[in-house]
Amino acid sequence: MNASAPSPGHRLSGYLYMHPKVMLLLLLTPPMLWLGIVYLGSLLSLLLQSFFRLDDFSGLVVRELSLSSYAQLLTRPNLEIVLRTTLMATAVTLASALLALPLGYTIARLSGPRLRTVMILLVLLPLWSSYIVRVFSWKLILAKEGILNWLFEAVQLTWLLEAVLRIPVIGGSSLSFSYLGAFIVFLYIWLPYMILPVTAALERIPQSLLEASADLGARPFATFRRTVLPLAMPGVVAGSIFTFSLTLGDYIIPGAIGNSSFFIGQAVLSHQGTAGNIPLAAAFTVVPIAIMALYLAVARRLGAFDAL
Repeated sequence: MNASAPSPGHRLSGYLYMHPKVMLLLLLTPPMLWLGIVYLGSLLSLLLQSFFRLDDFSGLVVRELSLSSYAQLLTRPNLEIVLRTTLMATAVTLASALLALPLGYTIARLSGPRLRTVMILLVLLPLWSSYIVRVFSWKLILAKEGILNWLFEAVQLTWLLEAVLRIPVIGGSSLSFSYLGAFIVFLYIWLPYMILPVTAALERIPQSLLEASADLGARPFATFRRTVLPLAMPGVVAGSIFTFSLTLGDYIIPGAIGNSSFFIGQAVLSHQGTAGNIPLAAAFTVVPIAIMALYLAVARRLGAFDAL
């Protein structure tokens, strides 16, 4: 008695098993189409828009290739926006790394399984609530009538807070209307994105390396500086990509916290929505893309991605 003929599904699975390259092509085609058409296509469209210009008389976009939008971008007010945003992103990234390294080391190397789970949950807990709610909660906390100001009054350190707020550039009438307040909120919002990759990098460090360093007479600080820190740098680089890029493009925090000075995200929103100057908005969005491309190129040249 002859066996029944294989079903079309069996024949197809057999063909794919015998031709792994065809199977790989079928698996990669949908995500590559999405990446190529939706993501890269929108970026190319954005780049093209930046070479158009806005007619000053009619207020209409003139679809002729020119560099007039980039000429506007290079004016002093717009360069100040770029510099202000870049400096804030750099400060947030450095502060996040300084906080994430000891915390990540505690989670990865010094905590037991139960405590490690609890600490990771505490790191992730803020991400479970709405981003908008967290930002405006901090606006209430940092306000002149907020709990932070009340705490300084309770410990009789109001003079210290007022002295900090009188510092040029970073100060203001209150923490909620200052660059310092915006920095605090940026740091709070994006810190988990630095802690998690740093912790993962520290967990991958073999214990034998630390024991060998101690056997050779290295003090704990020397072990951390010469052994732990270099091996943790891929995690720091990965986290810095998140903290730096997310700070560069954020427009909600500077709008809610700070002294109303524009950041890149706010400038894009204003030119695209209120002013209708889409070419200049597109030129502004090219700035963080160029900054991140330069940063990634330098990091790769320094070998920061070798252990990722």
